[in-house]
Amino acid sequence: MLPLKDNVPTRSTPVVTIGLIVANVIVWFWELQGRGVDYHVLKDGYYPCAVQGPCHVPASIAVHPLPWYEGAFSSMFMHASWQHIGFNMLFLWIFGNNIEDALGQVRFLGWYLAAGLAATAAQTAVTLGFGNVQDASIPNIGASGAIAGVLGAYFLLLPRARVLTLIIIGFIFIREIPAVFFLAVWIGLQIWQGGLSLLAPSGGGGTAFFAHIGGFAFGVATIMLVKKRTPAVPTSRFPVY
Repeated sequence: MLPLKDNVPTRSTPVVTIGLIVANVIVWFWELQGRGVDYHVLKDGYYPCAVQGPCHVPASIAVHPLPWYEGAFSSMFMHASWQHIGFNMLFLWIFGNNIEDALGQVRFLGWYLAAGLAATAAQTAVTLGFGNVQDASIPNIGASGAIAGVLGAYFLLLPRARVLTLIIIGFIFIREIPAVFFLAVWIGLQIWQGGLSLLAPSGGGGTAFFAHIGGFAFGVATIMLVKKRTPAVPTSRFPVY
């Protein structure tokens, strides 16, 4: 399922959400320059082994993992492919503007970064607890952990919102579905696939499912504590942008 838009207007321009998208895009184009994406992922990504070593990075790669407190932030703005950044920024735009509207610009920025760190901590705990040295020596990147926090907050704040969704099940069609259903299916898939990745790590496809679960849980657990106002009421018809 791919979200296209929601039916919740915002009271003001979502400056921080736009700024985060711009920052991610700038970093992505920076990754494409010079030695390429793979080099920057290996050099500037976050390594769980940086928290609890040792790190076994092949000598042929010739990089040294960043300190965990640096990698945790740099990795939050990095991506591995056009598809990776495209999906993440689409989700951030659709769901992030309303959470920014509820928190205010400065508070939303701090909360978003905290959600990313919570997601990283969750994935690190699972990797170090259930994985081996090789698993802990694989760099983690992507904004999806922080964005999962946004999704968790949206799930709690806007249960009556609706999402125009592109659904691909053998054939393609577009349907307007409740946001709570869309997000419940999304987090349900993360939990299911995360469980499978514990049983068969190679089947995870390199996706940090527990970062998604940790970020979503952070969003649900904290949004009511930090929100300044309720988001705008969903409209009966989808807004035109």
